[in-house]
Amino acid sequence: MTTSPVERAAETFAALLAQWRVDRGMTKKQLAALMGFDPSYVSHVEGRRHRPTEDFARRAEAVLGAGGAIWQKFQEYDELRHSRNSVHRDPPVPEQWMPPGTGLIVDQEIAELTYTDGVYRCKVRRDLYNAGNEPVTRYLVRIAVDRYPQDSERSNRHHRDHPLTYAELDIQARCEDERMEWRSKQDRDNFKEVWLLFENERGRFPLYPGERTTIEYEYTVGQEKWGQWFQRAVRLPTRHLTVRLSFPLEFEAQVWGVEDSLAAEAPVRTPLERHADAERSTFEWHTDTPALNARYRLEWRFRGSAAATAAPSEGRASARMADAGIVQRGDDLLRRRARPYDLPREEAAARDAAVRLRATLDKLDELHVFRKGVGLAAPQIGLPSAIAVVRPPERGADSIVLVNPRVVGESDATDERYEGCLSFFDHRGLVSRPLRIEVEHSRYDGTRVITFFERAMARLVAHEIDHLEGRLYVDRMPAGEPLLPVEEYRQTGSPWAY
Repeated sequence: MTTSPVERAAETFAALLAQWRVDRGMTKKQLAALMGFDPSYVSHVEGRRHRPTEDFARRAEAVLGAGGAIWQKFQEYDELRHSRNSVHRDPPVPEQWMPPGTGLIVDQEIAELTYTDGVYRCKVRRDLYNAGNEPVTRYLVRIAVDRYPQDSERSNRHHRDHPLTYAELDIQARCEDERMEWRSKQDRDNFKEVWLLFENERGRFPLYPGERTTIEYEYTVGQEKWGQWFQRAVRLPTRHLTVRLSFPLEFEAQVWGVEDSLAAEAPVRTPLERHADAERSTFEWHTDTPALNARYRLEWRFRGSAAATAAPSEGRASARMADAGIVQRGDDLLRRRARPYDLPREEAAARDAAVRLRATLDKLDELHVFRKGVGLAAPQIGLPSAIAVVRPPERGADSIVLVNPRVVGESDATDERYEGCLSFFDHRGLVSRPLRIEVEHSRYDGTRVITFFERAMARLVAHEIDHLEGRLYVDRMPAGEPLLPVEEYRQTGSPWAY
């Protein structure tokens, strides 16, 4: 009796399978257990009563370690079968089969981070395959921020003062066409763990063994909490990983990649691709079969002047200040006593600092109307020096430069006003201060003078001297006194009335 080429190919596959099984010293039952099949299935394939499937062939190849021989014979059989018949091919399976119980496999992850107006929006798409034995009903997502990744102590202090909140994250998630609900697992200042649930108000939609689906989730973090890095940690077997970064073109972003394994940190092995249009630069990096537990980190810096002077139309007020180069609350520089100038020896350095402070105040005028007056201390622009510039509330008034200032006298009369701070611009706080202060400070030639300030100027000057002493206005507020979010403050744009 003659047989068709397809039947002969199936017989060849079955014979080769049996040969490799015997060579490995396995019974049909043992092979079936390792492959995750019922024992009768292996018997039926070897006895030509069942046709092999792609999934079966991949598992047999992986368990028996046949060097590709079993897989090659299956491909020959499969090509003949589909050239002869119009039957549909078997559903695709992962190229790298995992042992039973592996659980979820990520066929492909595409992670995108987009910077717009002081805000980062992260969007992750994952194609999932359930290679386990149980339905998947939830998926764990980790969201971590690190403002200063090279200085953990500084970063921890920063995030204690500026904790990450679920409200600002605005987490959105979908599975195919279904919205996914989520539930918090861990809630820390700079770290969140969230279960994305395969369910919503319409019902549940578990991912069953052998099935595939695509999930997408996204969230938002202001740049005051997001350092200039984006890391992907490979916690599940993953076939393909793509990372994209998108920045405004005028920021002139420079991007590089690092692979951080258990052994060492090294540059990523493949180059990043850059694409640009009229408005944005996009950087893309791709890897196949990334190592389990590896971490891939893209880092960047902005070389363009627009990155420092951008005036975001949206986002948190503190993000706008940070964009303008103002050091934000949580930075340990704001908690140090500034170093006095040695005058007249350091006259040139003091004058240069004054020029920088005035230039920064001029930039800030594009971001905010300071009808109450405004001041800026050197630590707020990254200089650890004892100099500040204060601009009175009166229009056209000259700014005052204070070098090595200290308060030497103050009135008994005080009043309470809401103050803001360029380094903490998302809130206002009610602070009591003297209505009149006496300040001793230096001229550039080193001579000391005393100047009296009253009312609004007394408050502005005292605020800046506090900065030079490592103190913030919140330190002067009574314990338990709440801060007022800037959105609820009704006196923006109005001078203090006396």
